[in-house]
Amino acid sequence: MTLAKAAHGKIPATVITGFLGAGKTTMIRNILENADGRRIALIINEFGDLGVDGDVLKGCGAEACSEDDIIELTNGCICCTVADDFIPTMTKLLERDNRPDHIVIETSGLALPQPLIAAFNWPDIRSEVTVDGVITVVDSAAVAAGRFADDHDKVDALRVEDDNLDHESPIEELFEDQLTAADLVVLNKTDLLDSTGLAFVRKEVAARTSRKPSMIEAKNGEVSAAVLLGLGVGSESDIANRKSHHEMEHENGEAHDHDEFKSFVVELGAIENPVAFVEKLKTVIAEHDVLRLKGFADVPGKPMRLLIQAVGARIDQYFDRAWAPGETRGTRLVVIGLHEMDEAAVRAAIAAAV
Repeated sequence: MTLAKAAHGKIPATVITGFLGAGKTTMIRNILENADGRRIALIINEFGDLGVDGDVLKGCGAEACSEDDIIELTNGCICCTVADDFIPTMTKLLERDNRPDHIVIETSGLALPQPLIAAFNWPDIRSEVTVDGVITVVDSAAVAAGRFADDHDKVDALRVEDDNLDHESPIEELFEDQLTAADLVVLNKTDLLDSTGLAFVRKEVAARTSRKPSMIEAKNGEVSAAVLLGLGVGSESDIANRKSHHEMEHENGEAHDHDEFKSFVVELGAIENPVAFVEKLKTVIAEHDVLRLKGFADVPGKPMRLLIQAVGARIDQYFDRAWAPGETRGTRLVVIGLHEMDEAAVRAAIAAAV
């Protein structure tokens, strides 16, 4: 039993959010492998039709979290399916005889954390579970490269001159919303930066939210479970102070959707030359503004699947587990981009890369 659970009489739940490819899944694997005897239930909200993150985590072999303790929500963004998907899932989890000591929830990189946090105030949930803390994982290298480093002074000046100027991009707003929801911000991938770059990232992240959550640095998602679990915040009680852009716009009667994003699955055959394939994927990503690409590839002669995960031009690849007996081998990739992305062109380009 965790200290937080003993103190509140409730099961603590940690919400881990962050932009696409920030390193949430790697961090969760580290939690599961260093759980210090705690039984952890894991709820994953995958965006797209291919449950890649769940499959990766199921292969980690951690004693703290059996395959039955891993629940995937693949019906879309968790902030849009709270009532229909998340609440029933939590209810079933709480009805188990062997209830978990701690619940870890990984949101999709496209999800707003605020509606999820608010859901813990539902009567059936509030009496049993509390939000131990909200952790936002930041891709420090991406921020240092200017992915979220717009010149606000210049934008504000242009707004004064042009009343028709659009507001900040949805992706930038999403990044800020995830920071606003946080109790702890993990600046991941700091090993890719020098001291000047890291100082810039710290300043940039701090400027993106009026709240001032604690910030820690990490590389490869390596943060002690003792640091991430047991914060004891009770974030659901503070939800009114964590309003997202979406919620502020919703007050004016605007509907919420995720039409700014597009997600689809590309299925291919075997990849004879994975090195060349990955190099060509970099070109596809750059030419078509792909935000995220992840999945598995079948490499002939190899008994294991090749895991491929890309954020921008950076692509990680490694063999994660053996193909199971009777499992159909193949290559399946989830592609995520903005709504104006030409799906047909991207599909053709990836097929040509083979």
